[in-house]
Amino acid sequence: MKLKPLLAASLLAAALAHAAPPQANTQVPGVYRMPLGGFQVTALSDGTVTIPLDELLTHTTPGHVRQVLARDFLKPKTETSINAFLVHTGSNLVLIDTGAGGLFGPTGGDLAASLKLAGYTPEDIDTVLLTHIHRDHSGGLTVGGKPAFPNATIWVDQHEAAHWLDAAARDRAAAADHGSFDEAAASLKPYLDRGRVKTFDAPAQLVPGIRAEAARGHTPGHSLFVAESRGQRMVFWGDLLHAANVQMAEPQVTIKFDLDSPAAAKQRWAWFADAARRGDLVAAAHISFPGIGRLRAAAHGYRWVPVNYGTAVQQQP
Repeated sequence: MKLKPLLAASLLAAALAHAAPPQANTQVPGVYRMPLGGFQVTALSDGTVTIPLDELLTHTTPGHVRQVLARDFLKPKTETSINAFLVHTGSNLVLIDTGAGGLFGPTGGDLAASLKLAGYTPEDIDTVLLTHIHRDHSGGLTVGGKPAFPNATIWVDQHEAAHWLDAAARDRAAAADHGSFDEAAASLKPYLDRGRVKTFDAPAQLVPGIRAEAARGHTPGHSLFVAESRGQRMVFWGDLLHAANVQMAEPQVTIKFDLDSPAAAKQRWAWFADAARRGDLVAAAHISFPGIGRLRAAAHGYRWVPVNYGTAVQQQP
């Protein structure tokens, strides 16, 4: 009888010795590479942001949004990817958008970790292309008031810069929007002070193989970037859409972040049609990481076809 407690203790000790370790609760920083002709494109995750799509999407109803999201097993407060993209052309290392930096709290600001995991340093980047100046696209430009990419030239549409860096435009805006102007000024100031900000008026060739195209509406100078190499083409969409589960099938649906909703919807219809017709690869900031795929025309809109996972990242012949 005296052996039973000892046996129980022994069995308990053995069980504890072989217990599974605690569950990890963080993701590995996100990196996905793929070839584009002679270029290499690397999707970099900056993390996510959770937004209430049923409250933000416009030209629809909250009930309809909740119904569409539920169909895809999503809740109205949807965790949304923040993606940036690195294009290695062989001559230039080009970063398209910079993520949110520290402006979105603990779920964002992963770009630096993803860049390191991809095998690059911030100093390696010689060109940064901004689709527009919103915190989740330009907030990562600075760290502690200093340039995060000290060797880079920053390119942004002239209409975009004129809007967000204009003190008079800030004064005319609603008080609730003043923070966006202040963030824009703070993000670009270290580069402006060093003469490292250049503007363009799309369409414009920015580096060999990459050009800007105008897609104004979401913001005054919202731009898309088109990379082409050896007959391969990828279009970087920026904020052409925010909620793929809704806006792919219903491109007319807009969002409160749009400064000009009708123009933003018109751009979405046009670029969706172009992507489906041409079969282009597209890279989107807010489609689930890596945010790269193609579009197919559907009965009442379009269907997203994610890029097929591949391990080969060498240049294509």
